[in-house]
Amino acid sequence: MDNPLIMEFFYNAPKKDVWEAMTNSEKMKIWYFPQLKEFIPKVGCEFKFEDIGDTYRKKWVVTKINKPDTLAHIWAYKGYQGVSEVTFDLFSTDSGTKIRITHTGLESFPDDPHFKRERFEWGWNNLLGKNLKILLEKK
Repeated sequence: MDNPLIMEFFYNAPKKDVWEAMTNSEKMKIWYFPQLKEFIPKVGCEFKFEDIGDTYRKKWVVTKINKPDTLAHIWAYKGYQGVSEVTFDLFSTDSGTKIRITHTGLESFPDDPHFKRERFEWGWNNLLGKNLKILLEKK
């Protein structure tokens, strides 16, 4: 049974700026993953990453684009069982933008510390709660 990880983050920035940060490769390198080489916001496109010899090499493919509201992609690892999906839903608020992230399929990964739910919670807090916030709200 899937137990999705759902988290929300708020930004003092207009939705169009948040969408731009979520879909522009250069900005994604700043807040998401510096190893990102190429990202095309189109269903079916695979993210391209630099090969840095990482044990956990990402295999991500865009599954949904609904500009400027939703971006979703497969989150899997080459050579490891399991496939998850990350969905970013953006909402305008009175003071800026809210992102609701829904990460499903975490239970499909091996029983390994790298794939623990708590590690993903920590990661999203760091990526969305810190890195993206700094990028969007810097003065």
